[in-house]
Amino acid sequence: MIAKTEEDFNGLKEIGKIIASIRDELAQRTTPGITTKELDDRAGELLEKAGAVSAPKGEYDFPGYTCISINEEVAHGIPGHRVIREGDLVNIDVSASKNGYFADTGISFVVGEGEAVLTKLCNAAKMAFEAGLKKAKPGSKKSRIGKAVFETARQHGFTVITNLTGHGVGRKIHEAPAHICNYYDPWDNEILKEGMVIAFEPFISTLEEEVFQKEDGWTYATEKSYVAQLEHTIILTKNGPIIVTL
Repeated sequence: MIAKTEEDFNGLKEIGKIIASIRDELAQRTTPGITTKELDDRAGELLEKAGAVSAPKGEYDFPGYTCISINEEVAHGIPGHRVIREGDLVNIDVSASKNGYFADTGISFVVGEGEAVLTKLCNAAKMAFEAGLKKAKPGSKKSRIGKAVFETARQHGFTVITNLTGHGVGRKIHEAPAHICNYYDPWDNEILKEGMVIAFEPFISTLEEEVFQKEDGWTYATEKSYVAQLEHTIILTKNGPIIVTL
């Protein structure tokens, strides 16, 4: 969407704040021995308390309030009876709507003490996000965001997932622009607009550059790589991007 009015900005900030607080609480609760369903049930309680509706459940009939992915899982992991263990790489993705406004956020982190490469991977995802954010300006080519992400990943010895991308958000959970790539595509020359709302989410990988969909019809995974993601919903303005999901 293109945010134009004070109502738009306030509506996006409200739902952004809600899902950011849920993301952070779930991350704090992610300790060895807890199941992904226990985390998701808590998310459902918090969404209801805030008067918000889970986007994956409400829009796509996803079997969970949130997407929780572990280790080889990259995105859209289904909450269930899987027990989280020390050293796991976990991704928590929370998206929801309230009063007609949608926002989307996600974070990857290591539970307790894990392999050093996983911590490095999560840090690289954060740095790639920050590098791409600097290119998220009205009047700039959208492809510059992906170029910054890819170059940052390579600088730290990693690569990117090419078949998962960011997207527009705001009045729907997925809307124009249809994709925000994490690599440079010279044909992707769309110009970013004032007020454009995007979910920007670098996916940084230790090796593979594509994910596949598992037989459950939802979960995206890799064969032998770890992947870290960082996602925020952003409003592009001439005075700099506004991150509504901090």
